[in-house]
Amino acid sequence: MANAAAKREAISAESDAFSQETKRTKTDHEKGQEDGKESQCENILAGFKTSSVLSDSAREKIMFIHGEIADQDAVVVLEKTPFREETLTELLRGSTLKLEMKNDIYSSYRLQAPPHLNEIKTTVVYPATEKHVKKHQRQESFLVEETGEDYRSITLPYIEKQSLSLQWVYNILEKKAEAQRIVFEDPDPEVGFVLLPDLKWDQKQVDDLYLISITHQKGVKSLRDLTSEHLPLLQNILRKGQDAILQRYNLPASKLRVYLHYQPSYYHLHVHFTKLGYEAPGCGVERAHLLSDVIQNLQSDPRFYETRTLHFPLRADDGLLAKFKEAGRL
Repeated sequence: MANAAAKREAISAESDAFSQETKRTKTDHEKGQEDGKESQCENILAGFKTSSVLSDSAREKIMFIHGEIADQDAVVVLEKTPFREETLTELLRGSTLKLEMKNDIYSSYRLQAPPHLNEIKTTVVYPATEKHVKKHQRQESFLVEETGEDYRSITLPYIEKQSLSLQWVYNILEKKAEAQRIVFEDPDPEVGFVLLPDLKWDQKQVDDLYLISITHQKGVKSLRDLTSEHLPLLQNILRKGQDAILQRYNLPASKLRVYLHYQPSYYHLHVHFTKLGYEAPGCGVERAHLLSDVIQNLQSDPRFYETRTLHFPLRADDGLLAKFKEAGRL
């Protein structure tokens, strides 16, 4: 059981990081409005040559595949979409069944669903870098203990040397991309944010609701940068984000999980909103910090996250893990 849980957490972390650090794709609704681009995606996959399966999860119904398109590296993610209650009648009546086994009152079948009810969510990164490929290879993870001093002497210097682009974040904030996907926006430059669906959510049912709020304020990389000065920003995100979800999806605050990741998958402050009960990638105690707890901690101690010892998982090939080992901290 412990190994299975660890595997699910590793796959979830990979899926989360992949969604945030690769090119953000359009929703099914938007693709339907752009048939030319949809055809282009079909042609790209027709030319895909598989090299290896980087990782997969039978439980999560997701697979990360490395291959080539036109002699250039590519990564393809295949993920089965969830069942939707409103299509159950059509699914059961419109499918064909092939009997596999029957014993007394029990029987099992292979069900062939109509194509439009048997979709696979597909994300393509092309051309992919070596970093994209390595990031999604199945690897062992380690739990790191980071003191405030560790952050200043090990983590922060490492982060500052990385060249991870935040241009896709700025494109969203400046309405250069995904403007039609924004669910809510507070344009205030200090306490404002945009709220939009995370790429892991297909928006076809609220059972696996997953939205991200991205702050307009720049320069706040993660939980470690937060002080009591950011309380108005955090309180605004919590209150207005919950209100927007209630208005749009009829989900009250009592049915939401609102949290930050540490370490985050990208270093621009953002907050996750998921439906309570949905096991969203990265919602485990190793990474997730409830926003309400963060607010309360900063109210009690303005420098709480500057000094607090924090724990987080790192993959075996993560450069930051190597830095902690070099410093004798692991």
